[in-house]
Amino acid sequence: MRRRTRHRHALLPALAVTTLFLATACSSSAPHAEPASAAGRGQPSTAIDRAADGTDRSLAVAAAPAAPATATAGPPGSGQRAHRTTLAVSSYDSRTRRAVLSDEQPRQGSSTATPSASPAPSGSSPGVAHRTAVGDVIASAPAPGAPHGLLAKVTKVLGETDRGTQVQTEPATLNALLGDATAKGAVPVDPASFAVEKLLPGVKVSWAKAGDVHVGPKGATVPLGSLRLDVSAAVPTAKDAPVSAGASVHGFVQVAPRVDFAYGGTGTGVTPGSAYLGVSGRWTSGWSVGGRAAATTGAPLRIPFATLHADPVLQVGPVPVVVNLDLTCYVQLSGDGHVTVDVEQSLKGAFTAGGTFGPAKGWTPVSSSDMTSTPVRASVTTAGSLKTALGAEASVGLYGAVGVTADLAPYLRGEASGTATASSRDGSPSAGTGGVKASMAWRVYGGVDLSGTLRLQLSVFGTPIVHRDIPLGALHREWRLAGGTLKTP
Repeated sequence: MRRRTRHRHALLPALAVTTLFLATACSSSAPHAEPASAAGRGQPSTAIDRAADGTDRSLAVAAAPAAPATATAGPPGSGQRAHRTTLAVSSYDSRTRRAVLSDEQPRQGSSTATPSASPAPSGSSPGVAHRTAVGDVIASAPAPGAPHGLLAKVTKVLGETDRGTQVQTEPATLNALLGDATAKGAVPVDPASFAVEKLLPGVKVSWAKAGDVHVGPKGATVPLGSLRLDVSAAVPTAKDAPVSAGASVHGFVQVAPRVDFAYGGTGTGVTPGSAYLGVSGRWTSGWSVGGRAAATTGAPLRIPFATLHADPVLQVGPVPVVVNLDLTCYVQLSGDGHVTVDVEQSLKGAFTAGGTFGPAKGWTPVSSSDMTSTPVRASVTTAGSLKTALGAEASVGLYGAVGVTADLAPYLRGEASGTATASSRDGSPSAGTGGVKASMAWRVYGGVDLSGTLRLQLSVFGTPIVHRDIPLGALHREWRLAGGTLKTP
């Protein structure tokens, strides 16, 4: 797993959000052979959508192999269905949108020099020019110059180079490849595939996958397929706080992220009948905050502690669909800065966040959260309020175009009038109130906030362009953990 420890301002991939959910209805499709296309003449063709006779057209959605093949298809109406090809993107320039296509099997005498777009000399090998035509659509896994994958249409064949055929491209859409096929599936993300950038020195990373385990904190238990981040750091202390009230936060977030994808097409070059993009998964998080933090009632104090990035590739029939995940994990504090606290909370649950498309309503948000709180300890001294969260911001896109952003913030909120110390023993409203040392009215609540945005780049599915960002809508749930009016003898 790649790691970077450089400190800089960034969003926190709260693994909690690592799960944006991507799935909505779609049907199916069964592949069978088609005539070779201009994009791959002489190559075996595995078409992704077929007959108009009611045959099942569903495509399997699975994790792509380590070296997924490129897929290509001809322009709408050509009858040249999407299929795997031996062509590969050997280089791509995102500024000029020029790509060099070559055979996956190196040609004898090929050079690694920088290509020049000059036509092949008469009588020389034509390379892949005879298999590349204007209008062809190409879908590639991450390649040199295209780290988030490439989904593009050939607009001009520029000529042969010493590394392959150079072509001019423009952005393409998935329906040009998936046509009237349907696909629906959820694929776990390999926890070892995340590039992690630690933003604070006290961050430790652990993960476990089949046949390989990397454990950070001593004694940390990481379930198979899960990624865990532990953080321990001092936080700013209120100006009037005594030295003994130094504030700190300790916690962890653990998640087994999953990418969900769905597509229900009506034909090549036609707006699909349905689409879905998102992330999902279950997670466990726990954190504690102590001291008198410099929280304010204005903008919350957000302290990011790690960012994560991964580009999992889904194999949708013959087409490699590259999903881009970015996560930022953070601790957040808000309140009046008057209370000295010792609070602790653990949460387990799941959430989904994403966008779904249907011809009647267009793009609409999908968001849900199901969490349960385990026993909490809450000690509040001096009247005041404090809200602490261990959350995550995430973005999910396809081929480098952001489609959905989400912010998931599980939190613990306490408020008190008077002075007292109290704790609940089982995290329920009926819990006992042992340890009371003074008199005060107090309440402790658990909750979760989920918000986000759908972006116009979701048009990558071939759906109508969203001309403005669409809020996911704020999902807010809160439950009482403990509280009452307390008096000591």
